[in-house]
Amino acid sequence: MGNKLYVGNLSFGTTEDSLRELFAQAGAVNSATIITDRDTGRSKGFGFVEMSSDQEAADAITKFNGSSFDGRTITVNEARPKAPREGGGGGRQRW
Repeated sequence: MGNKLYVGNLSFGTTEDSLRELFAQAGAVNSATIITDRDTGRSKGFGFVEMSSDQEAADAITKFNGSSFDGRTITVNEARPKAPREGGGGGRQRW
């Protein structure tokens, strides 16, 4: 198990500081990041928390998965590696 956690279904008002404070109840937090839309800067409703050890990460999953935070029931599980993006580009230009 890794020590990086995915946290889903976050309230759009949740801050990185409040997320850090919540997870500090389960152990030392190395980082807390909320993913935002690049154009609007608005939260996408999920983020990542990195705990200092695998055991603390496991404790955080047990403690917070399915719990209520900022009025929402959050999902907490081990973060999966980012999948490589397929395709992209603009395609071929036709004349």
